[in-house]
Amino acid sequence: MGWMKPPDWVADALFYQIFPDRFFRSGRPAHPRPSGPFEPWNAPPTARGFKGGDLWGVAEKLDYLAEMGFNAIYLNPVFASSANHRYHTSDYLRVDPILGGDKALRNLLDEAHARGMRVILDGVFNHSGRGFFAFNHLLENGPASPYRDWYYVKGFPLRAYGGKPNYQAWWDNPELPKLRIETPEVRAYLLDVAEHWIRFGADGWRLDVPEEIADMTFWTEFRERVKGANPEAYLVGEIWREAPDWVVPEGPFDAVMNYPLGRAVLGFVGGEAFDRELAARSGLGRIEALDAAAWSERLTAVLARYPDEVNLSQLNLLASHDTPRLISMMREDSGRAALALELLFMLPGAPNLYYGDEIGLSGGHDPDNRRALPWDRPERWNREVLERVRAVARLRRRRQALRRGGFEPVWAEGRRVAFQRDELLVTANADGNAWNLELPCPGSHAPFQGLLRGGYLACHGGRLAGAEVAGLGIEVWAPHEGRV
Repeated sequence: MGWMKPPDWVADALFYQIFPDRFFRSGRPAHPRPSGPFEPWNAPPTARGFKGGDLWGVAEKLDYLAEMGFNAIYLNPVFASSANHRYHTSDYLRVDPILGGDKALRNLLDEAHARGMRVILDGVFNHSGRGFFAFNHLLENGPASPYRDWYYVKGFPLRAYGGKPNYQAWWDNPELPKLRIETPEVRAYLLDVAEHWIRFGADGWRLDVPEEIADMTFWTEFRERVKGANPEAYLVGEIWREAPDWVVPEGPFDAVMNYPLGRAVLGFVGGEAFDRELAARSGLGRIEALDAAAWSERLTAVLARYPDEVNLSQLNLLASHDTPRLISMMREDSGRAALALELLFMLPGAPNLYYGDEIGLSGGHDPDNRRALPWDRPERWNREVLERVRAVARLRRRRQALRRGGFEPVWAEGRRVAFQRDELLVTANADGNAWNLELPCPGSHAPFQGLLRGGYLACHGGRLAGAEVAGLGIEVWAPHEGRV
């Protein structure tokens, strides 16, 4: 059974995370059509407001993503819901009509697959919304409802719309009643949902708060059902800590969202300039300022916690819908934001970029971190960040060593670090001043050529020198056949 390792395609994936309501509004009317208008696209987002982005719109922008170098999409929830973020599921078997319904998802999957892109969905199985049929039935009928055992009820009548809920709910939020996974009918329903959307054509699941479901046998069955439908489906869990017990071969997931790796990158690139107060109020927690030596040690330790195949398939990220925006955490410093993304793309694992981070979209805490992408206002796009992301994304697609190579620290001092990914040498400068390179010669004394900005390095007297890396810059060096 080939299910005991991650799908091979993930090591070559470069993910782009899309919050559907805020990515692009296609102009197609929703069915059934809302009677009221959507919020103005470029107005500040609100907790309850809808911008009207849809899956037709995502499909229309696939060429933009392909041109940038992305070949995989992680979609925030798309199923029917009363919330703009759609983590309050009301129907797991229907795509939200405001997003275009099942037809729009079918179109998106077909268009993405035609371009060689994968699409994974967000699975929210710990809790439902209050509009889910089983909870609504229970709300209407109380203890007489046959769905009483679908939730953890403490008393009747249910306090769903006033006061503290008298049923278990995620973080005591009455809008998110916790599903009772040990009830066989609940378990069977959710496993059917998991299989249904894989057979529909989705390429995997990102699983929301999986640790809240303590019964690991559910996740084992989940893996069996999903992999039975498509052995190449990707399963990645939202776990904010190091979690080797949750990944293959012993655990149920192919990978987890690699927040520890992301925190290390943020701490190194941001240094003392990083906005720790802003980050601390989110799930990121405390971000330590790391010099190059501490960063190298931290990264090596994180990678050592997982098998090599898992490291190449981890979903590596710096920011998401649950955190402040990357450039805001970097105090609007374009150079630091760009370098953090460049470094992320150089490390083992599948990078995941939150929509808009490639253009330096700002934002604090929810809902400000979920602004609409300003397609019609190109003057708001940060061109430095955009061009640097495009260049490094394309380089990663061209060079297998950056996708599947090992990781070996070479040199670390102050705010400057060098490491190898097989035959490639990566030099990252988190200092504001230029770095005149002088490193130990690698095993081969062949000269190196810069792949991003050009230049050459050559070995003389046991030292590799001859070029510099700009302040808050990165360069990738490949062996060069010939003389320099």
